Amino acid sequence: MSESALPADPLALFAGWFADVHAFGLPEPNAMVLATASGDGVPSARTVLLKGYGPQGFRFFTNLTSQKGRDLTENPRAALVFPWHAMHRQVRVAGPVEQLSRDESAAYFRTRPYGSQLGAWASERQSGVISGRDVLERRFAELAERWPEEPPDAPARPADAIPLPDFWGGYRLVPESIEFWQGRRDRLHDRVRYRRATRGEQGEWVRERLSP
Repeated sequence: MSESALPADPLALFAGWFADVHAFGLPEPNAMVLATASGDGVPSARTVLLKGYGPQGFRFFTNLTSQKGRDLTENPRAALVFPWHAMHRQVRVAGPVEQLSRDESAAYFRTRPYGSQLGAWASERQSGVISGRDVLERRFAELAERWPEEPPDAPARPADAIPLPDFWGGYRLVPESIEFWQGRRDRLHDRVRYRRATRGEQGEWVRERLSP
């Protein structure tokens, strides 16, 4: 990664790398590790799916009462890792997290497959202890009876036929730093970090090379 060839905006570089990942054919190219911490500093990490990105940040959706949801309520900052190992690439993103509006969450929820919409309702107690898988399966069956799947030749159901759960929604991580890692021979990896000169969405980006 030659500094002279790198764009001033890290999102332009991310878009190029993200296109490369799709072209390479990696499974789940939008999978990313989301790291959070509780109000008293206990860390937690899990894999979630990126559902959009742009100048405002990186979006993902989840149960708002889950462990990550509780962490983000207590401590609204997080970090992301895109582990594209097969391409010897990695991207790290860190910054504050804000909850998306109900309208934004509802608009995305309507695009989810039928089963995924029911699954969101069935996993209301996400991260909570349940007695067995049969609890989820019974709940899913109840929901399928309440909101049956339409046959292929049926008229399209109303967009809000399965409503957005009150406990489900989206978040946006607003990046304050984005680091690009490219594997190289002899452990002389390329690491380039973009960081905001000042905190906040309007701060200018500073680009710096890090030692591997």
